[in-house]
Amino acid sequence: MKTKKPPILTDKQYDAGSVFQPENLIRDARIQKGIAPAPVPPLCVLDPDGDIVRHLRRSGAARPAEEWACYHSEMDLYALAGTDIGIVGCAVGAPYAVLIAEQVFASGCRLLVSITSSGQLEPLGPTPYFVLVERALRDEGTSYHYLPPAEFAEADGTLLDAAEAALAGAGPPIRRGATWTTDAPFRETEAVLQRGREMGLAAIEMECAALYAFAQARARPVICLAHVTNTMAVREGDFEKGAHGGAQDALLLIERLAALVA
Repeated sequence: MKTKKPPILTDKQYDAGSVFQPENLIRDARIQKGIAPAPVPPLCVLDPDGDIVRHLRRSGAARPAEEWACYHSEMDLYALAGTDIGIVGCAVGAPYAVLIAEQVFASGCRLLVSITSSGQLEPLGPTPYFVLVERALRDEGTSYHYLPPAEFAEADGTLLDAAEAALAGAGPPIRRGATWTTDAPFRETEAVLQRGREMGLAAIEMECAALYAFAQARARPVICLAHVTNTMAVREGDFEKGAHGGAQDALLLIERLAALVA
């Protein structure tokens, strides 16, 4: 009996354009919400945990991005050296992250940075630290709508080298490595985690493979950082991220990466 391909691998036509376009969604959102056309900041940030956004709001450093015409999220603006940065909080998981990525680039973004909390696989030092993600194992669904099947989604090497240079000496510990992207964090069995260690993967997270697949397919500049903060909560207090939920360290890195769009 012939085994059929699963639907996620069927009729994708990777070179064909999509009928549903993010520009059209933004257009209609603007009409319905009465938002005048205006670009978002050139640097936008995805903050899946929401810690950066909550810290900025508590400190009074964030304000709403009135020009962000999105049905699914809010964007906060943060002034850095006289230039606004757009931050979308709680964009967790591959489908949601790419849904937002499509719309920020359709709205004028020139560089997207994702800083996601992640679990440690192959230890690169005491947690917490950041991994500048070179490639991510595609154990999620979204990437297969953008690129043909492959084991990994790869970052743009030139952009990654520029990011590494910009982040040098920023303060927070930064490593360069690969991660494992999953849609099901509560199905991280010991066998799954052991395989990741054997593959030399630094961490497990929920967005990077999809974002890099999107970036390659759409020729968009995306940088992913995995904030390695835990070992899957196997002990109490495992999710300690540092001051203000790691927001201060993340903002230091964002400040350095802003130079890439200056």
